[in-house]
Amino acid sequence: MTAKQTDPMTRLLGIMASLRDPERGCPWDKEQTFRTIAPYTVEEAYEVADAIERGDFAELREELGDLLFQVVFYAQMGRERGLFDFDAIAADISDKMERRHPHVFGDATVKDSAEQTRAWEDHKAAERGAKTQIREPSALDGVPLALPALARAEKLQKRAARVGFDWPQGHQVLDKIEEEIGELRAEMRKSPGGGSQTAEEIGDLLFALVNLARHLGHDPEQALRDANAKFERRFRFIEQALAKSGTTPGEAGLDEMEKLWQQSKKTE
Repeated sequence: MTAKQTDPMTRLLGIMASLRDPERGCPWDKEQTFRTIAPYTVEEAYEVADAIERGDFAELREELGDLLFQVVFYAQMGRERGLFDFDAIAADISDKMERRHPHVFGDATVKDSAEQTRAWEDHKAAERGAKTQIREPSALDGVPLALPALARAEKLQKRAARVGFDWPQGHQVLDKIEEEIGELRAEMRKSPGGGSQTAEEIGDLLFALVNLARHLGHDPEQALRDANAKFERRFRFIEQALAKSGTTPGEAGLDEMEKLWQQSKKTE
């Protein structure tokens, strides 16, 4: 059987093993560790999300392959150190999915997706409780530090809300946002050039905005991605309009660019 006739997963695992071969492998691949590969994994995950956002499914297929290769890379390094291999990873996730979906693989029943989400979180909480705890158990255990800040803020808030620490209504969160803006204004008056306390107040304001998004049923990460895309679209409109008149943003005044910004809004 030729390489291309081999089962795709077996072939990929073999490629990874060859890349890490002590004698004939790739120098770069052989030098990598769990820590050095981690940033690439995060980058690949974002590239998957980006392809989905743009609706480019040909690129999505490629990016999913890159992301899968990250898992294979970790599996190979784990096998070399006698920690785990790809089969162990696949077996663990299979066991977890069956355990967390008793309504599919067992006798339990759920009436809708909301009830399933609650059951999923209950299963996760039970699993965390079963693990050895270095410190006192907390409702916030298991929220990864490496998550993007917006996503981690949302998860922390959801965990706290599950045990009753939450604003009952969205308008109360809006009141909190206005309070945080007031505190930020006060700090800016004290330190016009900014300072550590100003940065802290900005963090509090961002955290409160994430809370509002959560209460209104919006994904704060997606909301910011959409805002980024809108800004980019409108700023490019300004650049193109200025180029037609033979100038650039660096040469134009703020008033002129603001007028074009308002025009870009009207075109949308």
